Amino acid sequence: MGNVQELRPISLCSPCPGLRVTEVDWQRLSNGTAHHTQEYPGPELVVRRGQRFTFTLELSRPLESEETLIFTVETGPQASEALRTKAVFQTSELERGDTWMAVKEAQTENTTTFSLASPPNAIIGRYQLSARVSSRRKHSDRKLGEFVLLFNPWCPEDDVFLDSEEERQEYVLNDSGIIFRGVEKRIRAQGWNFGQFEEDILNICLSILDRTPSYQDDPATDVSHRHDPIYITRAVSAMVNSNNDRGVVQGQWRGKYGGGTSPLHWSGSVTILHKWFKGRFKPVRYGQCWVFAGVMCTAHDTDRNLSVDKYVDSFGRTLGDLTEDSMWNFHVWNESWFARRDLGPSYNGWQVLDATPQEESEGVFRCGPASVTAIREGDVHLAHDGPFVFAEVNADYITWLWNEDESRERVYSDTKKIGRCISTKAVGSDSRVDITSLYKYPEGSQKERQVYSKAVKKLFSVEASARRAWVRRGGSRRLWRDDLLEPATKPSITGKFKVLEPPVLGHDLKLALCLTSLISRAQRVQVNLSGATILYTRRPVAEILHESHTVKLGPEEEKKIPIAISYSQYKEGLTEDKKILLAAMCLVTKGEKLLVEKDITLEDFITIKVLGPAVVGVAVAVEVMVLNPLSERVEDCMLMVEGSGLLQGQLSIDVPSLEPEEKASVQFKITPFKSGPRQLQVDFVSPHFPDIKGFVIIHVATAK
Repeated sequence: MGNVQELRPISLCSPCPGLRVTEVDWQRLSNGTAHHTQEYPGPELVVRRGQRFTFTLELSRPLESEETLIFTVETGPQASEALRTKAVFQTSELERGDTWMAVKEAQTENTTTFSLASPPNAIIGRYQLSARVSSRRKHSDRKLGEFVLLFNPWCPEDDVFLDSEEERQEYVLNDSGIIFRGVEKRIRAQGWNFGQFEEDILNICLSILDRTPSYQDDPATDVSHRHDPIYITRAVSAMVNSNNDRGVVQGQWRGKYGGGTSPLHWSGSVTILHKWFKGRFKPVRYGQCWVFAGVMCTAHDTDRNLSVDKYVDSFGRTLGDLTEDSMWNFHVWNESWFARRDLGPSYNGWQVLDATPQEESEGVFRCGPASVTAIREGDVHLAHDGPFVFAEVNADYITWLWNEDESRERVYSDTKKIGRCISTKAVGSDSRVDITSLYKYPEGSQKERQVYSKAVKKLFSVEASARRAWVRRGGSRRLWRDDLLEPATKPSITGKFKVLEPPVLGHDLKLALCLTSLISRAQRVQVNLSGATILYTRRPVAEILHESHTVKLGPEEEKKIPIAISYSQYKEGLTEDKKILLAAMCLVTKGEKLLVEKDITLEDFITIKVLGPAVVGVAVAVEVMVLNPLSERVEDCMLMVEGSGLLQGQLSIDVPSLEPEEKASVQFKITPFKSGPRQLQVDFVSPHFPDIKGFVIIHVATAK
């Protein structure tokens, strides 16, 4: 049986008196299966646009042959046919895909079954359905109930159509995912509970649209635009952050999270959305990019010149008051799949969305949708926010030495640091897929340089008419377009940091700076070393290394400078990001300058094992192995556990005190209530060291 909604008797006021609706059966089970919405908990019917759904009316008497029901669907306040937020239609046998329609499928005595279909470009949201019997006399509609209409990736006529069942399962129906964080050579996976099918989440997501400034200003017009995925995604991009409105999450990047929750403590969206909704739309504190969205490694270009400019002192330390641009260790954003009718079919497909509040777009902190194809081809002039997204993945990284006389010198460094290892979760597995080639041509290739030059020219042709256009930064400095394309002089040495032992949280760090001469004569190099604990945005927190060396390099000789940093040196300044940045400014004779940098992420340990088969409704044991990474005894540790379809809410488990570097096993039981692949997330929390996270995929069988 479907969902039967009990109603008080409703008179439909037909010429034959006494016609009433006594019950409405929304057939939630069959409709949910057909529309891929059966996981939503109800009680409302949830269906997708461009596709029929059925319901049954139990009437007080049979419909007469000359009687026809006239249906009305309405969404939003002040619904009107002119705005397409209201449609009035009667039963018909004609198939029309461009409008709402109803068909009488069956009639048995007092029971009549109807099917309704919406056009594939219908407005999404919550609808009210009402009906009346056709008659010469005027009669008011009588409400039958409400349903929710969603976009339909299964409908070929819908702009969001995705022609792959595997991808639809992954990107529409999967209620958990993986966020990749870290640096290029140490990318770590973090589980994330999307939880779109959890209790009240759909309702909360719809309420996000109703909290936008455009809805508050003119709700009827705002709702009329909700047929367009471009409009919806721009609205959501703005509302996920709280910068211009009472959005969902408040950002914080300074490592201080008083009065809120550290971004690293979150393991999913459900808790955040519930907290925002129950708190009467007060922004939830705090979030960072992976909380705002989803996929990695990027840059931020504040002056819209398609380069990221970093100013350093003679020790390679970042000068924060001069460096307006920033290159984060990683960045996380979203992609959404839909057609771009505003740009043309060449730009259909994946679109970049970024809810992390970094720059305003048309006066609002939001970003996208920007076509991934447009970014790869350098078409930065196309809507929306092309220059910013291009800079996120393809900007040149330029380093300047800032002198005491306020002059600057270009320093040779790796300009291709940005946009490496752009990653996402593989379809149907937990492995990482590198999608960098979808965003950019191979680094340093002729095509990549052509696209970069094209993007620069398009940007400047849009923003300025002068032949040598320049960008003013705070009214104090000018950066000419020519600077973007001229590389720094290549020095006569190379350098790189080498990690001698795995960098483990709580242990000393051992590295070496390897310098190699590229010429056939001896030379002297002054090496100024610095190191700092940093946030993942690369913002320095505390200096942990500051020393100088003079190195004599023979012809084509390699030498190593040993570097040791004790745990006591970095312990106090280490943030929850567990990151350290080392820099070496190498000053060679004849004025050559080389900057060598190394980002280090400290390793940790956690394993999760399910002790037996997982079956719906049957308790199963889980074992978590944790390690005290410190050389001191720790207490007051705990595990925070959550998983959609595995647990209702979060589970907190105390961990016994741990001796120095002691491993411990913690066991607990869960009772799955949904079948299929389910993600269990475990967060090892301690006041003595940063959180240690892990996750495991559990394949839950249906009970026999």
